[in-house]
Amino acid sequence: MSETPARINRRTFVNGALATAVLLPLAGVLSSCAAPSGGGNTTATTGTKSAKNPFGLAETSSIEAVIFNGGYGYDYVQFAADQVKKQFPKVTAKVSPSTQIAQELQPRFVGGNPPDLIDNSGANNIGFNTIASQLETLDDVFEANNYEGTKISDTLYPAVKEPGTFSGKFIAMNYVMTVYGVWYSASLFEQNGWTVPKTWDDALALGAKAKAMGKYLFVWGKEAATYYLTFALDSAIKEGGQQVRIDLESLKPGAWSAQPIQDVFKKIEAAVKAGYFVPGGAGTQFTAAQAKWSNDQLAVLYPSGGWIENEMKQATKAGFKMTGAPTFTVTSSPALPYEALRSAAGEPYIVPSQAKNVAGGKEIMRAMLSKDAATNFSKTRLAPTIVKGLVPADGFGSTALVSQTKMLDAAGTNVFNYQFLDFYGMNQDQLVLWNSFLSGQSDTAALTKGLQQISDKIAADSSIPKLQVTS
Repeated sequence: MSETPARINRRTFVNGALATAVLLPLAGVLSSCAAPSGGGNTTATTGTKSAKNPFGLAETSSIEAVIFNGGYGYDYVQFAADQVKKQFPKVTAKVSPSTQIAQELQPRFVGGNPPDLIDNSGANNIGFNTIASQLETLDDVFEANNYEGTKISDTLYPAVKEPGTFSGKFIAMNYVMTVYGVWYSASLFEQNGWTVPKTWDDALALGAKAKAMGKYLFVWGKEAATYYLTFALDSAIKEGGQQVRIDLESLKPGAWSAQPIQDVFKKIEAAVKAGYFVPGGAGTQFTAAQAKWSNDQLAVLYPSGGWIENEMKQATKAGFKMTGAPTFTVTSSPALPYEALRSAAGEPYIVPSQAKNVAGGKEIMRAMLSKDAATNFSKTRLAPTIVKGLVPADGFGSTALVSQTKMLDAAGTNVFNYQFLDFYGMNQDQLVLWNSFLSGQSDTAALTKGLQQISDKIAADSSIPKLQVTS
């Protein structure tokens, strides 16, 4: 699983289009037990700064990177580290995978010996509200030249800094342009003469057709049950407008009872009751569940982010033609058009100030943002990075990647995102509720009550820094 779904976004431009989510942390000091952001590790070995060595990387130093091993894997960072090796032949780099970022690295933050570079992603990421003051600012990375000699900031999509900016400090480089939607096999749909649903009623009608063929509409796995939470939120925001998002992110009392959210929850409940979900998801590992869609074609639709193709490339039926489409709306006249979608720069990379080789962590970032490494990522992961203009029209042969480009173009300025789920670390508690709901063991009322209790508990805790939603 890559971001379960994970983005810390305030305002983002996608293909030049301004997204509408603007979120700012409230004033105040985030909880911390280490050095302030940008402080650096004064005991680290450094070299002389120059145009070709903008961060002062010591030419005989070693770099440690710990990368979330989810839908994108981690060897693309090793590719970038190898590019660093070409620039600095005596530097060594160790790139290690992890699926338990918080569990493995929080003790190292406390101990003052975190890695030099971290991909703080996945369901078990470290909440930025707890480590923001312990991270390096990264403005100098974007101001540096890439390995082709071009200023990095000139090569990126606009405003990609903002998803990783907290209290005015840019501390997380979100590397991947993530597009969220509902995914299907274009070949299966063509074979059966099916039309991709645009409304929930269309989807339920498709569910009946699939059931008549011995198939299901949806499938889920226990670790990814909350994919259906974000699927529902994306749908509700499109149906009811940005106020739905603003109220949720502001932890407003009763926000989960908003009519657009309730309408979507009830549609999902109707699908559960009709038997349109593959049974047993709460006891099924998520990639095994996803394979029932991508390989067995037992289910015909799956909500996810653009990482899904790479995540399932070893378990996808030949000729599947994986394709993405916008999230359904409830009615044919929603507040935001059907083409509106959730998209943001994601996969946040951070450099701890207490790291032994801060310059090394930043140097791997510089390599990742250079042409060879960014192209390698898109070609092998079938997803766009924040470096613009590197994905060809044929999407490197990927129907999924081509569909993401088309969705972004069609959405135009109707792009949104939200960050409250991950900022407040809600996912683990919400997984329990959603596994129960999708299993048919609870209903919309119980789900709503549980989600509201999670939000209310955070809202009432004065020790937790809050997000202020301005638009």
